Amino acid sequence: MAAKRLWIANPAAAYSPDIDVDCRGGVVVAGKRILECVPAGSTPRAFDDRLDADGLVLLPGLINCHHHFYQTLTRALPAAQDRELFDWLRALYPVWAQMDEQSIAAATELALTEMLLSGCTTAADHHYLFADAFANAIDIQVAVARRLGMRVVLTRGSMSLGESRGGLPPDSVVQDEQVILEDCTRLVREYHERSEDAMVQIAFAPCSPFSVSAELMHETAHLARKSGVRLHTHLAETEDENRFCLENFGRRPLDHLEELGWMGDDVWLAHGIHFEESEIARLGAARVGICHCPSSNMILASGLCPVLDLEGAGAPVGLGVDGSASNDHSNLMEEVRQAFLLQRLHYGSASVSVGDALRWATRGGARVLGRSALGSLRPGNMADLALFELGALRFSGAGDPLLALVTCGASQAKHVMINGEWCVTDGAVPGVDLGALKARHREAAARLRERAQVQGFN
Repeated sequence: MAAKRLWIANPAAAYSPDIDVDCRGGVVVAGKRILECVPAGSTPRAFDDRLDADGLVLLPGLINCHHHFYQTLTRALPAAQDRELFDWLRALYPVWAQMDEQSIAAATELALTEMLLSGCTTAADHHYLFADAFANAIDIQVAVARRLGMRVVLTRGSMSLGESRGGLPPDSVVQDEQVILEDCTRLVREYHERSEDAMVQIAFAPCSPFSVSAELMHETAHLARKSGVRLHTHLAETEDENRFCLENFGRRPLDHLEELGWMGDDVWLAHGIHFEESEIARLGAARVGICHCPSSNMILASGLCPVLDLEGAGAPVGLGVDGSASNDHSNLMEEVRQAFLLQRLHYGSASVSVGDALRWATRGGARVLGRSALGSLRPGNMADLALFELGALRFSGAGDPLLALVTCGASQAKHVMINGEWCVTDGAVPGVDLGALKARHREAAARLRERAQVQGFN
């Protein structure tokens, strides 16, 4: 039996990065895919059901290219405030080490729910901290994502270079490198989906040059290519990282990465702030993706990602909320506005538009994650959609709904669809009791703080 055709009809505005597609009359969805884009003033060739989108703004589902779900447990932690990255990490490593399976599950559900409500339909998480009490953290994330219907790229992060070997993290939170590689292989075998409509994908993600050995970086790249999965890491986030690499490896972070086999279009990097002009050209030539995390970079005073220069060189650019300990929220729609404002400040008001910011959060993110069927309203693409209502006071009097969505500060979607299924309806996530979720999450966060205090870390 043919899938029913749903016409999401006549939105107040619609955005897609494809300028050759007119979807101002809405879209028709059938099964998991967009069947038809409807031009302004037209009706579809055929439809079975209709959702009146009058007063709503229609977007492709937003794509979050970098997050740390577990860090929702350490939002606004006093011990980590007013610090730059290295000192911030030193304050938080011992607290994160107190996690258990229950806290991982609560953090994952809360982060994914918060992102869903912000219009995000695909989320990449970078989980790099493992201990005996939560060695199966990625397995827990898979289960939660499947229950919520969220599309995810879960990166098996790693740290192997502890303080005793010259790294930044304490030895208590690093793992044996063979254990890391074996678990990477297991996760791909058990969970990685390779189809266009994949809901769960695995990537490999050594944390950073200051927490992973050169040997593990090289072996991880080899294993990723052998396994057919993508590679991810933090890079060029701070000047401290540059100094660390020069002192310990005798080369800058990007040179280190290239020496270890990481320059390719199957790689994406979080932050990408402190690149020289020649390095930007090399990244573009290799089509390495960059995830811009504006709020986190401002909170930690790390610097500013040169987005337009990177795009101009040929590097795909997407957006990420980063961890909720360095951003303190998991709202990708708010990150669109932050990126718009920050990049406009850097490049000038005539150089960065609302459309640019929305492109980074949609097709840009799809390119970064290698997902060509996501990120735009185009027939044949996956039916990942977000609909925003502009009824709040902040939107009153707006002359253009699409401009208002970003400049007036939209933060919550009314409806969200993933793979043709509604995952948010009327501003609620079906099956999620927000009050109970917040209670579980607050209890888990309190346990972490208490355990850290007992250990004398916080």
